[in-house]
Amino acid sequence: MPRNNLAPTYVLGVGLTKFAKPRGKVDYTELGYEAGIKAMLDAHISYDDVDQGIACYCYGDSTCGQRVFYQFGMTEIPIFNVNNNCATASTGLSMARNTISHGGADCILVVGFEKMNPGSLKSYWNDRADPVGRHMDLLHATKGDTNAPPALQLFGYAAQEYMEKYGATPSDFAEISRVNHSHSQHNPYAQFRDVYSLNEIMNAPMIQDPLTKLQCCPTSDGGAAAVLVSKAFLEARPELKSQAILIAGQAMATDNPSAFDRTAMNLVGAGITQRAVHDALAEAQVSIEDVKLIELHDCFSAAEMVFIDSLGVCPRGKAHEYVRAGNITFGGRTVINPSGGLLSKGHPLGATGLAQCAELVWQLRGWANNRLVENSHVALAHNVGLGGTGVVTIYRRADGADNRRVDNEEVKKVTGLRYNPATKAGGFTVNQSNAVRSKKRSDWALGDTEKKVQARF
Repeated sequence: MPRNNLAPTYVLGVGLTKFAKPRGKVDYTELGYEAGIKAMLDAHISYDDVDQGIACYCYGDSTCGQRVFYQFGMTEIPIFNVNNNCATASTGLSMARNTISHGGADCILVVGFEKMNPGSLKSYWNDRADPVGRHMDLLHATKGDTNAPPALQLFGYAAQEYMEKYGATPSDFAEISRVNHSHSQHNPYAQFRDVYSLNEIMNAPMIQDPLTKLQCCPTSDGGAAAVLVSKAFLEARPELKSQAILIAGQAMATDNPSAFDRTAMNLVGAGITQRAVHDALAEAQVSIEDVKLIELHDCFSAAEMVFIDSLGVCPRGKAHEYVRAGNITFGGRTVINPSGGLLSKGHPLGATGLAQCAELVWQLRGWANNRLVENSHVALAHNVGLGGTGVVTIYRRADGADNRRVDNEEVKKVTGLRYNPATKAGGFTVNQSNAVRSKKRSDWALGDTEKKVQARF
C-alpha cells in the first residue's frame, strides 16, 4: 500500500564509475571506493557526516561492504550488506529512504559495486535449491527448454508470448535495442557506445528467438553510489538545496501467486512492476502521464517491452505500437533510458539501481546537457530482480520547477571539480578524497586502493 506522512528524503549526491567489460583487472574495493568518494564530493559532505552505510552487491563473500566502507573511515557506524539479485542497488536505496523517512538517520551513504565474470550469469551453489528454480521448472514445463542461459530463456519466452498475445514483431524488440544503443553514445560511463542500425541488430547472432545478441545486456564491472539525507540535514546546508532531488514516492514489491500462472511475462516481473508503480505513483501524487523521463530495467529488449506495458506508460498490449511511433526516445512521448539503459550502458548487478538514480539526478538538475530530457520535473526509475523483487522510485525536483539545461562551466563551479560529472567520466585528486574521508581513518584499511584508482584517472 502507498505510504503517507513519511518525512522527506533527498538524494544529495551521486557518484559513478565507468561500466566496463569484466577482465579481472579491477577489484570491487576500487569500484566501491571510487563511486563512494565521488558521491560524497558531489554532496559536499565527509564520511564523518554519514550515520549508516549500505553496501549493495550480488557476487562476493559476506561483509564486502565493510571492506569497502572501511576505506572511507572506521567510524563504528552500522554497515548493511544487501543482495536482491538485479534489484540489489534499488533495494539499498529503499532501505536508506525508509530509515531516514522514519527518523532513524539523517545521512546514509549507499554504495553498489559488482565484479563479474565474463559470459552469462551462473550459480555458484550446486548443493542447495536454486532460488529461481521453481520459476525455471514452470517455464520448462510450459514452454520447453533451450540451450540459452536461464534468464535469456525467461525473457525470450516472454517476448514470444507478447508477440502471440498482442501482435508485436521481432523488429519491434530490435527497435528498442537500436534506440538504447543510440542513447548510450552520449553517456561517458556506458560500456558500449556504438550505434547500430535496425538491420545490424536483427542480423546479429540469434540467442533465444526473437532476441539477438545485440538485444541482451552485457555482464559488467562497475560501481555507483548515492548520499541520501533528511530534511533537517538539508536545511542545515541551504546552499545545497538547488542540487537536492526529492524521493517523492517509492515502492518495493514481490510476487503474488500470479507469478506462477504459467505466463512468462509474470515470471519475469510484470505483476511485480504493476504493484510497485501503482504504489509509488500514489505516494508521489502523480500519474504516469506526468512522467516523460524513465530509467527502465531493460536487461533484454523483451524486458523493456513487457515493462513499458506493465508500468502503464501506454494502454495494455500497445507497447509495440508505442515503440513504433517513436515514443521512447527524444521527440516522442517518453524518453526511456537516456543513459543507454542496461542494454548498452551495462549491468553490474549491485550498481544498476544506483546508476539509474545518478542518471535521473543529473537529468533533473539539468547537468546531463548532452542528452537532456528537457522540461522535466519528475522522473521514474524501475528496477527488477528475478526471483523476485521490484522497486519503482519517483524522483522530483524539490522546487517543483522543470529542469533547465546547465552548461559545463556552471556545473564546474558547483562541484569544485574540473569537469561536469554528468558528461565526463573524470576522477578526483588525492587531496579531494582525503577531504571527504573520515578523520578516523586507517591507512591499513585503505591499502593501495587510492593508488590503483588514481592510476585509472
